[in-house]
Amino acid sequence: MNTSPSENSCESCPLVVCLVSRLAFECTVTVRDALNQALDEELERDERVFLLGEEVAQYDGAYKVSRGLWKKYGDKRIIDTPITEMGFAGIAVGAAMAGLRPICEFMTFNFSMQAIDQVINSAAKTYYMSAGLQPVPIVFRGPNGASAGVAAQHSQCFAAWYGHCPGLKVVSPWSAEDAKGLLKSAIRDDNPVVFLENELMYGVPFEMSEEAQSKDFLLPIGKAKIERQGNHVTLVSHSRMVSLCLDAAAVLAKEGIECEVINMRTIRPLDAEAIETSVMKTNHLITVEGGWPQFGVGAEILARIMEGPAFNFLDAPAVRVTGVDIPMPYAKILEDNSIPQIKDIIFSVKKTLNV
Repeated sequence: MNTSPSENSCESCPLVVCLVSRLAFECTVTVRDALNQALDEELERDERVFLLGEEVAQYDGAYKVSRGLWKKYGDKRIIDTPITEMGFAGIAVGAAMAGLRPICEFMTFNFSMQAIDQVINSAAKTYYMSAGLQPVPIVFRGPNGASAGVAAQHSQCFAAWYGHCPGLKVVSPWSAEDAKGLLKSAIRDDNPVVFLENELMYGVPFEMSEEAQSKDFLLPIGKAKIERQGNHVTLVSHSRMVSLCLDAAAVLAKEGIECEVINMRTIRPLDAEAIETSVMKTNHLITVEGGWPQFGVGAEILARIMEGPAFNFLDAPAVRVTGVDIPMPYAKILEDNSIPQIKDIIFSVKKTLNV
């Protein structure tokens, strides 16, 4: 009996087609690779975009985020700089004022303190001071917050520092989709954007949807995402702390406590509406962050809730889970006790719910 190739091939089987389709459109991508995709796609899309920073070119980046980009785009668009944050941040701001769209990488945001005058006074304030005549489309990006074993001078979270300043947008992604969609939006934004990554998240894999693999995939700056639905307590966090909140929520679910986990995604502008809506549903609020407590991201969220319509829905005082109010110790056991752990979140939830 003669059979046509289409009848005899695996492509004629719906099951195989379905499996092939799923393999083609759903894949696992690390945060590092998602950032690399975003950089590659935006460099290809707009010739005004360029990347500069320490070791971003020939070394492929200190954390390999810019792997392969120097070989593809060359010296003019992937630029190795000396160890002079004030200098190359200033060059990047000037380039933005001249019509380019620079991406300025800090090897860690702790080093951005060397360049903070350029970030705040030159980048953040110029659009306002020029009466809207001089935009500064620039992205400052790099790892932020505590890593592991790098002590006090390399472990600070700058979300509250930069979130304090009008004129900046401040983004803090968690997942691979966050990283890709928000970085692409940041590069296309006409305002200066501080893009706070996390070193411990770079190698973490996430499922990436078919939509997120598109070169047109963008996530709006200023919109939070509910990562887990719940009705007993709202957990609000950003960056790596979202992972801890989800882990704590999974443990608490076994005890009948359902946590709603909100991934902030953006520090400034803050999506207060998403948090208020959740608090009106759960009647309890806990914020979780790796940074210091005083004048922190959680402090701002609690103030917004107290001042807004959700306050009257609270059945218990809102609570902050934060890093300890000390410089980060070097010893591992002290370091572990200086930043939030899953057990700290679980303890705070049970205390808030009085269980």
